[in-house]
Amino acid sequence: MSSVALLLGALLWLALAYLVWGRRIARRLVEPDDGRPPPSETRNDGVDFYPSAPPLLFGHHFSSIAGAGPIIGPVIAVAAFGWGGTLAWILLGVVFIGGVHDYLSLMLSVRHGARSTADVAADVVGRRARTLFLVFVWLTLVLIIAVFADAVTKTVLSEPAIVIPTLGLIPLAMVFGLLVNKLRWPLVPATLGAAVAGAALFWAGFQWPVDLGAGETARWTWIAVFLLYSVLAASIPVWILLQPRDYLSSWILFGGMGLGIVGLLVGRPEIREPAFQTAFSQGSGPIWPMLFILVACGAVSGFHTLVASGTTARQLRRESDGLPVAFGSMLAEGALAVLVLVCMVAGVSAAGLDAGAVAALVRDKGAIGAFGTGYGGVTAPLVGLATGKVIGVVMVNAFVLTTLDTSVRLARFATVELLGDRLPILRNRWLASAIVVGLAAALLVSGSSTAIWPVFGAANQLMAALALIVITAWLLSRGKPALYTLLPCGFMLVTTVAALGWQAWTAFGGAKINWTIGIACLVLLGLALFLAVDAAGALRALRRARAAAR
Repeated sequence: MSSVALLLGALLWLALAYLVWGRRIARRLVEPDDGRPPPSETRNDGVDFYPSAPPLLFGHHFSSIAGAGPIIGPVIAVAAFGWGGTLAWILLGVVFIGGVHDYLSLMLSVRHGARSTADVAADVVGRRARTLFLVFVWLTLVLIIAVFADAVTKTVLSEPAIVIPTLGLIPLAMVFGLLVNKLRWPLVPATLGAAVAGAALFWAGFQWPVDLGAGETARWTWIAVFLLYSVLAASIPVWILLQPRDYLSSWILFGGMGLGIVGLLVGRPEIREPAFQTAFSQGSGPIWPMLFILVACGAVSGFHTLVASGTTARQLRRESDGLPVAFGSMLAEGALAVLVLVCMVAGVSAAGLDAGAVAALVRDKGAIGAFGTGYGGVTAPLVGLATGKVIGVVMVNAFVLTTLDTSVRLARFATVELLGDRLPILRNRWLASAIVVGLAAALLVSGSSTAIWPVFGAANQLMAALALIVITAWLLSRGKPALYTLLPCGFMLVTTVAALGWQAWTAFGGAKINWTIGIACLVLLGLALFLAVDAAGALRALRRARAAAR
């Protein structure tokens, strides 16, 4: 099958989805009003609340939500079940569930003073729902910080050439933020200058690779560097580092995607991998629910509600920017997931490997290493196989690091919301950031982050289902049609609960009990059950009130 036809068809579908479905959601459910002052203006403090130009905010939002998930998830799903079902879920899920979830999460927060989804849950569902949601969010963020710190460490250990561009991007972003936000440099020439500087950093990385070795000392040195960086990035004003670094990172991501697309158009590799492999994977389980969970961020992600209602809602300049920033970013992430899928199923043959090699690559090199091989094969006609592999890893690194520092900032917000009134000292942003990072470091010391990774997909999408419950209640309270969110909510709730149940059963039912996985699944299931019960009661009450008002 033609890889080019598959990719272009998918991109056309996503473009039409934005123009038709995205605008329909905005028109029928939100009705954006640019005359309404957003929280970025009414609460502008120069730290967390700051009105941002749409390109800057899109760069921040997209690079924050597009972590390793849309790369690792599709690769693992293709290896387990084949590319046919994986592609179908990406294209349908990202439009009808993921994009709707992200856009409405943002607008829900903006209409409530940039409060988090968990905080709004207290108004539309109940006080206990807020507490349960915050606990769920906080626990999930600590796990995400641990895993993403470990992931970015693995990238610099595996490819020393990316160390200089990775670390050099930090001061470059700070200079860029100063020039654009304070000295009012025009965005286009500032971006072009940053691109030249970034290319110089990339060249320097090849000339002077930083290799600390492959032992535990090197690993923990890099983990400490990235965790300390995340505390800094999460505690200083967004315009200094977080926003400009994410904006510049988005260009790395788009540049890498563009290079991959051009490589496909030039090389035109054929797809020889099987579209369907099995309905039951020995390593992953049944195709439902596990395929939907493995794809993760490429179709729908609960983490996005944290970004949308955490940092993005505090920077939205006007309500009409919400659709391109949130819905557009989710579709762009879907496009990335499709590109990853095509690179894997077409790139392995371009790299000289036999059909059916994806599963073996993932088993031998891991998902990131497998993606690097596929991406290198696709871009080999342009830059060569070896350089293409490094560019692929740089893309992954940019994704992971942006998600890491955003997660720490969001965890700081959740800490303040959960305990700030009882323990005012936790309102200190440096202390709150240090606490969550310290807990993530403790998790890494225990070695549990690797064991918990299979639970992330389920926890992440369960959070999306819980956010859709809150959004549905909000829509009903405003007299808006709720089926747009109620049906996706029901599907995701059933799917994620089934996935957690399956993983708990395999964790406790195997020859060797995996207590970490089993207990994590049970805790998440318990939190979801209590919140779903509260939400069901609130939704029934809202429907009765709506019927009585007619």
